[in-house]
Amino acid sequence: MDRPRDGPLALLLLLLGHVITALEVPLDHRAPARCQNKSPSPVSNQCVIMSSDHVLTLSLCDSLEAKLLEGLPQPPTITHQSLKEYIVDPRENIVIHCEAKGKPHPGFSWTRNGTHFDIDKDPKVTMKPHSGTLVIDISGGEKADAYEGVYQCTAHNELGTAVSNNILIRQSNIFSVIRDLILGGSPLWSKEKFSPIVAQEGQSLILHCRPPAGLPPPIVFWMDNNFQRLPQSRRVSQGLNGDLYFSNVLMEDSRNNYICYARFPHTQTIQQKQPITVHVIDMDSLNDTMADYFNDTDLFSDKPVDERPPSFMVPSGSLSSKMVLRGEVLELECIADGLPTPVVSWTKLSGEIPSHRASFQNFNKTLRITEVSEADAGEYRCTARNRLGSVHHTIRVSVKAAPYWISAPRNLVLAPLETGVITCRARGHPKPSIRWSMNGLPIEDSPKDPSRKVEDDTIIFSEVQTGSSAVYQCNASNEYGYLLSNAFVNVLAEPPRVLTPPNKVYQVIMNQPALLECLSFGSPVPAVTWFKDSRSSMLDGDPYEFHKNGTLQIHVSQAVNNGKYTCVARNNLGISENHVYLEVKEPTRILRPPDYRVVHRNRDVLFECKVKHDPSLVPSTTWLKDGGELPDDERFRVDSDSLTIKDVTESDAGTYMCVVNTSLDQDSASARLTVVGQPDAPTDLELTDPGARSVQLTWTPGDEHNSAIKKFLIQYEDGLHQSGVWHNLTEVPGTKTTAHLKLSPYVHYSFRVLALNDVGYSRPSMPSRQYRTNPAAPDENPGEVKGHGMEHNNLVITWKPLTGLQANGPGLLYKVMWRQQDVEEEWTSVSVANVSKFMVSGTPTFVPYEVKVQAQNDYGHGPKPAAVIGYSGEDFPSAAPDHVQVVVLNSSLAEVHWEDVPPRSVRGRLQGYKVHYRRERSLHRHNSHHGEQRTESFGPNRTSGKLPNLHPFSVYSLHVTAFNARGEGPASATQRFETPEGVPGVPSFFRVSASDLDSLTLEWGPPHERNGRLTGYTLRYQTVNSSHDLGLLEELDLPSNHSSLTLHNLHHSTRYKFYFSARTQRGSGPALTEEAVTILDRGALALLPPAHGYRCCSDIITSPAPNTLTSPPAVAPAFGNVSSSVSEDGALISWEYWGPEKHLYVEYIIDNSDEDWHTEKVNGSQFHVLKGLKEGLAYKVRVVAGGQDERSLHRSEELLVKLPDVKHVVLENTEDEHHVCIMLRMRLSSSSSSSSSAVVSPQVDIATQGWFIGLMSAIALLILILLIVCFIKRNKGGKYPVKEKEDAHGDPEIQPMKEDDITFGEYRTISIDELDFRSARIFTASDYISASFLPVNPDDPCRSRTLEFGKRCGRGHGFDSLISMLNVVDEDHKPLQGSRTLSSGTIKRDGSDDSLVDSGDTQFNEDGSFIGQYSGRSERDAAHESSEPPSPINAMNSFV
Repeated sequence: MDRPRDGPLALLLLLLGHVITALEVPLDHRAPARCQNKSPSPVSNQCVIMSSDHVLTLSLCDSLEAKLLEGLPQPPTITHQSLKEYIVDPRENIVIHCEAKGKPHPGFSWTRNGTHFDIDKDPKVTMKPHSGTLVIDISGGEKADAYEGVYQCTAHNELGTAVSNNILIRQSNIFSVIRDLILGGSPLWSKEKFSPIVAQEGQSLILHCRPPAGLPPPIVFWMDNNFQRLPQSRRVSQGLNGDLYFSNVLMEDSRNNYICYARFPHTQTIQQKQPITVHVIDMDSLNDTMADYFNDTDLFSDKPVDERPPSFMVPSGSLSSKMVLRGEVLELECIADGLPTPVVSWTKLSGEIPSHRASFQNFNKTLRITEVSEADAGEYRCTARNRLGSVHHTIRVSVKAAPYWISAPRNLVLAPLETGVITCRARGHPKPSIRWSMNGLPIEDSPKDPSRKVEDDTIIFSEVQTGSSAVYQCNASNEYGYLLSNAFVNVLAEPPRVLTPPNKVYQVIMNQPALLECLSFGSPVPAVTWFKDSRSSMLDGDPYEFHKNGTLQIHVSQAVNNGKYTCVARNNLGISENHVYLEVKEPTRILRPPDYRVVHRNRDVLFECKVKHDPSLVPSTTWLKDGGELPDDERFRVDSDSLTIKDVTESDAGTYMCVVNTSLDQDSASARLTVVGQPDAPTDLELTDPGARSVQLTWTPGDEHNSAIKKFLIQYEDGLHQSGVWHNLTEVPGTKTTAHLKLSPYVHYSFRVLALNDVGYSRPSMPSRQYRTNPAAPDENPGEVKGHGMEHNNLVITWKPLTGLQANGPGLLYKVMWRQQDVEEEWTSVSVANVSKFMVSGTPTFVPYEVKVQAQNDYGHGPKPAAVIGYSGEDFPSAAPDHVQVVVLNSSLAEVHWEDVPPRSVRGRLQGYKVHYRRERSLHRHNSHHGEQRTESFGPNRTSGKLPNLHPFSVYSLHVTAFNARGEGPASATQRFETPEGVPGVPSFFRVSASDLDSLTLEWGPPHERNGRLTGYTLRYQTVNSSHDLGLLEELDLPSNHSSLTLHNLHHSTRYKFYFSARTQRGSGPALTEEAVTILDRGALALLPPAHGYRCCSDIITSPAPNTLTSPPAVAPAFGNVSSSVSEDGALISWEYWGPEKHLYVEYIIDNSDEDWHTEKVNGSQFHVLKGLKEGLAYKVRVVAGGQDERSLHRSEELLVKLPDVKHVVLENTEDEHHVCIMLRMRLSSSSSSSSSAVVSPQVDIATQGWFIGLMSAIALLILILLIVCFIKRNKGGKYPVKEKEDAHGDPEIQPMKEDDITFGEYRTISIDELDFRSARIFTASDYISASFLPVNPDDPCRSRTLEFGKRCGRGHGFDSLISMLNVVDEDHKPLQGSRTLSSGTIKRDGSDDSLVDSGDTQFNEDGSFIGQYSGRSERDAAHESSEPPSPINAMNSFV
């Protein structure tokens, strides 16, 4: 930002900065026209500076213009003078101040009492240099009163004369009194002896002080001779005049040292009055005293002083008046006597007492109003009241006013020919008169001036001329005082000057007003204009406002207002300009203020205070507690945006305020912290109102700790029966502190109380004193009385025993009574102790008895008990149900019918009937299963019942018994029945045993539960595509004697879902479901699991293979068909699940590891892909079903999944035969994008695609060309003696591998690049290419379902055939140890020439098998061929 520096202007401001003295009159009393535009109204023309919060009147303008005017001609102005009244201290010199200012510096003179005071004639009077201040030296013993009088100072220069106020010099009266005391011996207070004051008790009394007069008046107070203030109250108080008033005296008021003191504030001296003695007597004492003189005759009645209604001691009467001057203090007083002591109150009859300025003092006896105004005039009533009556007094208050300014005259600076006004407006009561003077003389006696016109309180100047400067005095006076003010008129001609410092930077908060100052001086008044950034255009209109003093205001500051501003001041004598800068800042805001917190004691609390501020401003954060600083305690930690208090205590409660300050603004937020805790234990337990069975308990609550007590819990301890154990007795609300407790007899009670608030229970209080209740007879009998028999000939009576608290006394017994109902009339009874049952023997079987139990102790019996009906013991029923019949309802449900047993045979209370039944055998010849016995129970009112869940096609037997509480009676005759056929159970197994291109072989077993004669099986199946959509359902009926089936004419590479169930004459049973996939073509058989001793590459891919279908595992029959498949994307696990649970998970773990199972949740499907498994490792996998609580309910069998290292093949040697299995996984071109998974999506028949036909044609043509070339090459070589070479060297591939080959067992892993491939099969419809060698059958040499080769396939021989792969692997593979890489890029094993590439005599059959022998080759020939470039020709030499 460009901020040019103005050298001369800076020098001028530096000079002005050194001039700090104040003007004799503030600038707002001077002509405003020099600081702003000219205006006829002096009020509107005042020089003001606007701030962001309020208007500051004439601050900077005042001081700057004052400094500027010091260098210009100026009439004198009084700057300092003494007060109008000057009370002299004779111990010090008299100093009368008079300071003035002007240009040239003014001279001074004085008048005394209206006449010239010649200071040169009095050597004791001097005037300070360059000042008008007088110093009168009275230290030599001169009398100060010799210099009393009215003084006035005059300051004058060639431009005018200014005068001071009239200063009245007086000496305080106390000094003359002191002087008279010292010189003449006369006392301050008279030395009169005060006789003792005798007052009758109850009478009123006044002790007068009457202090000496003083200027100012002394301060009066009462003390005793030990300088102790006498106590005051509503009954005894001091009046405004210093007297001591007693509304009524008491015996305690008797004393001999009532002393009044007067303190004179001007001299700080205290004077003391003679002590006053007061004797207060009652009537008995007075009669005794007078009886000594009058022969024992009572002259006074011994009746005490009568009580009396109030009456006023001060003021007298019912009406008085009071005058007070405006601005002074009004004090109204009412002091009343009366017995009892009256109470005084105040009201204003004509309005309200001003509460903000009024106060009630001296025990409400004095009304004091400060800063009295005219509104305080009116009638005030004081009322004194006691129980016998009241009295009123009205005080009429009038307010007068000495003159006070409405608009004091102000200095006026005018240019020649300008117009101006000086106004002198004052107010008072009565209205003040205005008198004008010029240069100290009445204006009517001054020289005439045609440019001046006086109109009452205003002087108007028009077209003033040079030389018209003068000082004018305005005097406003009435009978209560006067005002005198000087105002000069100074006629000047000056060019404009900008007084605001140059290049000043104003910073303001956004959206706040900005005020840019341009204070100027000039005569005539300069006009001010503003520009922004450049002088091209003048600022005008919104959003700008231009004040008359030159200030530019922007009401709402925004970022666009940033920049450089220029103000220009002009008048007819010149021009001046200044530059200022405005920067608008982002406001400071508390984004996250502290929150109200309620915290338990000893816990931590955090108050947040997150702030946003302008980046250029540096904020400071201050935390306050209750408006003050935080305690100096390490528990308080202040961070940049938070306050943390550790282990809060109750003293930490309060209001916490976060205050964020910057140099421009601030923001604050506060929150209250309330610290709560468990209440303190109650205290002061007290027992009152004792009764035989009650007591009153009171207590004092403990501290609530900022959480209100909700209730009190009262507990008791029985010191007699259970000492040390406290029991809950009752609860009372938290607002009560007393409880009426109901007690039991014969208990030694101790009580304690606990308080409960929202935090918790308090500690128990200290126990109360022990309270013992007297014994008494029991109030209640045992409860829960019952009678029942344990045997068929007894009756056991039981009851709930009484507690020690219920016993009510010692010797507790139970009187047990019984009799047979409706048979016996007399009660049989026995008394027992310390038991809760009694057995009556020899009773009839199951007859009713009336029983009752009564409590008794040493003090009597309990209340009369009620009888309870009980029965003696039961016996087993003696009869079995008759006429039992069975009705078979269906294959699994039968209904049994019987007749009731006779009631007499029950021998107790019949509880019901039981049907016992069992399955004896199945009607099927293959199943003779015997079931366990089952029982169904039925109610006593039933004569039939149903037997559910029967096995179909079975023989059952049953019998029925009746039972009561004792047990079952004899069984009925056994009944047998047969259940008809039902639907069969699930087949014992169902699986897919073989898979081909267009066929699947299915196997199954009959159900374990045939439930009848099997009539056949039902097979339904349908296709399943990759999105799990089901195809058309087909159904086959199969005979019951079949156990396998081969389905032909299926689609290749298609997944099928099968539903298989058994069938009887009643229908089909539940079905087993399986899924299987037809293979892509015959080359894919390598993916099937090895069979008949064959072990191939599928062993290292997955086990079982993806097409393997298994029956539901025995450990978890809810799962079936669990299979796996490994692809580039991961291992795909699929399954069948027929359980009810919804939550399925796949769990896996590295085989033979100790780590925990890893779990992945399944999303409602029946397959899941495990990703991220490591190549070359084997994993155990299982599927788990869980319930809502994620607890494992079902678990499948564990599956072993092996992940291959796809860059290698495995060569396997076994003891029986040589197997070579090569599984190479190679990625096809990027045109194939489908992922490999266990569910093979239906494929388009690529044999019908045009691109495939074209590709095959090109490959055929290429092969033809290669065959021709290879044929030519073959003719160049010789025969290869294969047999001899193998016999001599053996086949290195069947030799055990060495340790340095890094092998394990019989397996050896070699790189792909190490293989010398001779034939290949290309799977164009799959993502991968597979080649496989299968073991050789002697009857069918070297035949495989993938490729068929001839000869040399026996054990111990070399590789007779290899598969040549297309170059689809783009990685660089390193050769195995013991091999070398030729320049052609092919790899040749050291020490082995068993290669078709080297054979020169090889023939093929039509089916592609070899019919010739290898030809021998020399090392030279091999070396020669090794130099040939790598190409398919080398690989295809085996075909030549």
